[in-house]
Amino acid sequence: MAELWNIEHLHAVYGWSMGAQQAYHWAAIFPEAVSRIVVNCGSARTATHNQVLLRSLIATLEAAPEHLGRGRFSASPTAALRAFGRIYASWAMTQDWYRAGLHLAGGAADLEAYLRAEWEERYLRRNAADLYWQLRTWDAGDISRDERYRGDLPMALATIQAHVLLMPGSTDLYFRVADNEAELKHLRHAELRPIPSIWGHRAGNPSGNPEDAAFLKMEVRRWLA
Repeated sequence: MAELWNIEHLHAVYGWSMGAQQAYHWAAIFPEAVSRIVVNCGSARTATHNQVLLRSLIATLEAAPEHLGRGRFSASPTAALRAFGRIYASWAMTQDWYRAGLHLAGGAADLEAYLRAEWEERYLRRNAADLYWQLRTWDAGDISRDERYRGDLPMALATIQAHVLLMPGSTDLYFRVADNEAELKHLRHAELRPIPSIWGHRAGNPSGNPEDAAFLKMEVRRWLA
């Protein structure tokens, strides 16, 4: 950014999910160059329970007969991608969301129709190698994996000079409120504002969810002001 656009300092870095982990990285690796970050449904280090999900998805892709090793595929692993999507469906949304019948709100006739249309078809359009290495990157997410911190997460968090807005989803199964609560005590300038929602991880990326979208806009505008 400095070389191409002469931008030496950032007013704010905003990220959701893995993007939220990247926002954390900006502040930890370039502490003097970032004034604020918004960590929307993310964490400074991928939790062990989160890694259990990620490694189950990696194993699903590796079990495909099309897998050649090290995330390379001879062809699109259709059956594995269908299974991949169904695993994601159980984690991205919450128990309360399904109990409320919101999976049928878009017109799906039943659960099977919803899983096929919303999850299988979504991942059948994806490149399996891209998914594989995205999972590997997410699994390794840790802002303290740097020569200056050497795995000391409290040190990495304490080094951040930016003002941090932590916005976990109150029911997110990936990045839990408890993860941000544990980070909060090590940050110099931070505020924790959970998103009150049954939409799980998708509360932070509220397509078709105006209530959560309004909450995000209101809180971010308030915080930036």
